[in-house]
Amino acid sequence: MFENLQDKLERAFKTLKGEGRITEINVAETLKEIRKALLDADVSYKVAKTFTDEVKQKALGQSVLTAVKPGQMLTKIVHDELVTLMGKEAEDVKLKGNPAVTLIAGLQGSGKTTFSGKFAALVRKKGYSPLLVACDIYRPAAIDQLKVLGQQVEVNVYAEAENKNAVQIAKNAVDYAKKNGHNLVIIDTAGRLAIDEEMMREIAAVKKAVSPSETLFVVDSMTGQDAVNTAKEFNERLNFDGVVLTKLDGDTRGGAALSIRAVVDKPIKFVSMGEKMDALQVFYPDRMADRILGMGDIVSLVERAQEQYDEGETRRIQKRIAKNQFNFNDFVSQIQQIKKLGNVKDLFSMLPGLGKALKNIDIDDDAFKKIEVMISSMTPQEREFPEVLNGSRRKRIAAGCGRGIEEVNRLIRQFDDTRKMMKSISGGGAKNLMNMMGGMKGMQ
Repeated sequence: MFENLQDKLERAFKTLKGEGRITEINVAETLKEIRKALLDADVSYKVAKTFTDEVKQKALGQSVLTAVKPGQMLTKIVHDELVTLMGKEAEDVKLKGNPAVTLIAGLQGSGKTTFSGKFAALVRKKGYSPLLVACDIYRPAAIDQLKVLGQQVEVNVYAEAENKNAVQIAKNAVDYAKKNGHNLVIIDTAGRLAIDEEMMREIAAVKKAVSPSETLFVVDSMTGQDAVNTAKEFNERLNFDGVVLTKLDGDTRGGAALSIRAVVDKPIKFVSMGEKMDALQVFYPDRMADRILGMGDIVSLVERAQEQYDEGETRRIQKRIAKNQFNFNDFVSQIQQIKKLGNVKDLFSMLPGLGKALKNIDIDDDAFKKIEVMISSMTPQEREFPEVLNGSRRKRIAAGCGRGIEEVNRLIRQFDDTRKMMKSISGGGAKNLMNMMGGMKGMQ
């Protein structure tokens, strides 16, 4: 995410390396590179120029402390301006009314239906009883897709397969929600082009009929500046409340994230990365600025870990480690906990400096699969008591999982070493497990 922009900004800051102070001459050269980096990221020229003008004004007005280098000072100024550009603070969605109604709008293929499912999963965790509503009456299989997502996140879906009146479906869904105890209605509408007058009239009519407390515009971040232009046209017709950026894990240049707030004056409320139903995050401008400048995002990483943290399971594992009873069943349990945190490369990118170091390294998101396959080829007794794994048993495991005997030997050897280390430290389970993962890179 934003890797190219991050590299170019870093090169721009190097222009000030070795300089004793900030001057109009050296800051002009740096800002020229920053502006080029923003334009390459598909940020609009007007936004890029305004941004660099603000940075220049603040940079030339700074008295650089002797303990702070000019490059560091300019990095801090750019960081603060990025935060301002993207909205300063995170903004919550407005869920008011009984039921509250959230209307989802956007272009065809922007990811509205998938976002609707993710949003339903998110609010359900917060205690809401959401109802997903299928108002896409044009796209083939749109209703079926929403039903599948509803099953995945355990949320009811309201649909009228024979009804081709989106306004009436939306109104009927709100009535259904009132009668069946749903306090939030999420309406997934048909994808449309801003220039399609009939479709724009339809969604405007849906909004008027159900009076949503929140209207969210979903945009594919990979479309860059085109997404910003479309958002402007939609906003003029719908006056939406916030923006959702999808596919932020793709080959995105970042123009939409950096420009959209300045152009339409509406906050980015969520970012979506990946297809999993829990791959939805509240948008924090300061954390995004950290990641753009290669500073990582430790806060989001900790929050994600806390969401998946199982205190009872952790206590159980610690007791088994203390008694030297940690086995392959426990090991698989810990792997499952780590996998719940999300995409492996995305997790590493949240650690300061590590995302850049791993830029050109292909990290398989299923990196644990080979290890899990080897363990699944063991018998229940072998998983429970690893010490019984003699030569013949190891050959059988290798044949059963399709891996080489040397890989099975390496897994068992490293497991034994790690179990001894965990016993001696006792209590650092997660950290030790990650150390073990690092030692298994040869299995990838």
